[in-house]
Amino acid sequence: MTRKTRQRQRKDRRMKVVVTAFGALVLLTLIVLIAHLVSQAVPLLYTPGLQLQAQYKLPADTQLVAPADILERQPVLLHSSDCAVQHATLSGSAQTNASAGTAAQWQTGPPLRWSCRNQTRVVSYQNQAYQISVTPAGILQWRGLHSVPMPAALSISANQPDSVALPTAQWRQTRRWQVSLGRDWLVLQLHHEKGTHVHWINRHQPEQTYTFSLGTGYRILPLPDTGQQMIHSGDTLVMQNYQGQLQARTNVHSDITWWQSLPKDRTVIMADRTGSVTRWVLQNRQGQMIYQPTYTLHLAQSEQPAAVAVHPSANALLLATTSKRLLILNRITGEVVGNSRSQKKVTGLRWYGEYLYAYNHQQIEVYQTQNLSGVTTWSALFEPQLYEGYLTARHTWQSATATDYQEQKFSLTPLLRGSIKASLLALIIAIPTALSAAIYTGFFATGAVRQWLKPAVEMLEAIPSVLIGFIAAIWLAPLATHILLALVFFVVTLPVVLMAIVLLKPWVALYVNRWAQGTELVLAVLVILAFAGVAIQLTPWLLSVFASIDGQMTSLLDAPSPLGKTSVVVAIALGLAVAPSIYSLAEDAIYSVPEGLKHASFALGATSLQTLYKVVLHVASPGIFAAIMLGFGRAFGETMIVLMVTGNTPIASWSLFEGLRALTANLAIELPESEVSSAHYQILFFTACLLFGFTFVINTLAELLRQRLRKAPRHG
Repeated sequence: MTRKTRQRQRKDRRMKVVVTAFGALVLLTLIVLIAHLVSQAVPLLYTPGLQLQAQYKLPADTQLVAPADILERQPVLLHSSDCAVQHATLSGSAQTNASAGTAAQWQTGPPLRWSCRNQTRVVSYQNQAYQISVTPAGILQWRGLHSVPMPAALSISANQPDSVALPTAQWRQTRRWQVSLGRDWLVLQLHHEKGTHVHWINRHQPEQTYTFSLGTGYRILPLPDTGQQMIHSGDTLVMQNYQGQLQARTNVHSDITWWQSLPKDRTVIMADRTGSVTRWVLQNRQGQMIYQPTYTLHLAQSEQPAAVAVHPSANALLLATTSKRLLILNRITGEVVGNSRSQKKVTGLRWYGEYLYAYNHQQIEVYQTQNLSGVTTWSALFEPQLYEGYLTARHTWQSATATDYQEQKFSLTPLLRGSIKASLLALIIAIPTALSAAIYTGFFATGAVRQWLKPAVEMLEAIPSVLIGFIAAIWLAPLATHILLALVFFVVTLPVVLMAIVLLKPWVALYVNRWAQGTELVLAVLVILAFAGVAIQLTPWLLSVFASIDGQMTSLLDAPSPLGKTSVVVAIALGLAVAPSIYSLAEDAIYSVPEGLKHASFALGATSLQTLYKVVLHVASPGIFAAIMLGFGRAFGETMIVLMVTGNTPIASWSLFEGLRALTANLAIELPESEVSSAHYQILFFTACLLFGFTFVINTLAELLRQRLRKAPRHG
């Protein structure tokens, strides 16, 4: 072996090692990316749970009135006597001690006292405490309580009270009374021997008051945030507004034993004597604000709800029962995703961040929530759900909420439909255009024409997609209002025109045989331009014909922007972006058909079209099919065009008359603004996994089918 040979072998081995190392690095990078995507989405599969962190006994001779986030040094409000309340905070040692607390662990401030002649309630609304009193003369007063820092402790101060005079006779007959607070309304219930007087008082304009009376045997659930109220008697449930006007009347199968509204009063949770817990949501039916039942949860026999709370920023609902169970539910679907137990019976629940406070009058239990993203279930992601304010169950994606305690809508169906819809519409444009061009350059065109035409078409693939999206958004979208339908008609019927040109070519060649090669291409371009002008002139007439047949088309034509231009514009823009990819692979497959097969077909008397259809397309079909599948994967994974052109409206519809939002565009829009480790963040990574998996499966199937078709006997 010569020296040069040994040097060449060493160089080959080194190059083999380098190439292998870079290939392994590519595979390792792909594995790391996949692992990261999966690791961020896997928490959605974990089971939510509660872990007891601490128990704190309240000071002796006090009752909890208004809870607070005591781990963050926020003061709770305690009822220390019949005529006083005071604030209390945990001491530093108590916060670090997870065992049961004692009264000595609390630091209390000076009490806020009021006249014992008045009947007083302290209620909480949106983490703000309010003192509501009624004097012996029937004067109703309410004012907010707030903390004031003192040198040694916290004190309580009160604003100047608002007041309104109650009917003296009604107040004298009152045996007991209840009060509910909302953003605009204060609802006062005065119970007496013969029934109940209900007063709706405007908090901002106390002179605006609505009063009505009910007889005995009625139970009332005021919903001041929505201006509604539920009245139950026997097997009848009546819904009224604050003016006493009837909104709806419905029958219930069993007596209601417990009910409570969620924050903002758009949802009510009810339970009957059989232990069935039902969710009712507010709907607007032609101006009538009514509550409709959605799902029902069945508790154990003789078990009843004790308290309910929802997470401010997640779709988690926690239901405490009389048997000391703490059930974690998805508030949208009603599925129980977690089950824990409390140490004591619970009368109230409050969620602060990742901590849940379960309390009664003498004790507070602090639980840390774990894997809260697990409340997101498959049905919440892929099945239609009935949300607050919606008349029917829908697929809805709406991750952003204006305030806390609003339902988050994480249905992926609109995004999946948007991606598939955009891809299929793009293929409708791309397949005829790309295959027609591929057939011409791969079968009909001469070698000289193919040498400059094929690279020119493939150069279109190098155009950045953001540039195509920019042109479509700036130029095509405004133009769409006038000639979009004509453009769609032109693109869809273009293959017919090209086939007509192919059929006419032999006839023209018989009469004109002195033209140079390539002249037919110029004639074809002129014919296409002429047909484009005809399409623009012919489309209005076609629209008028369809409008006389279909009334929906008439309404669309009368609309300011007919046909929902976004879906069709994205079809054109995305189709033009995908067409070069399909053209390049399909043209290679057609051009690679052996010349011997073509000549054999011609020798048997077949025409050019017969040879194309019977021989060339059959042999090249594996490559053509693979090109189409890869083009579909390319369209499904496109981001910038669908981001800039579609309007990004997540609507679960296949209609051309409505917009869409694709998975890729949704990731680009929402991932930078989502909170890390939140359910929203993890769902976005789950959609990224779906996107990767879908593209991987499509490309794999395209290759497998291409190989299988290539091995078929008819393809040689």
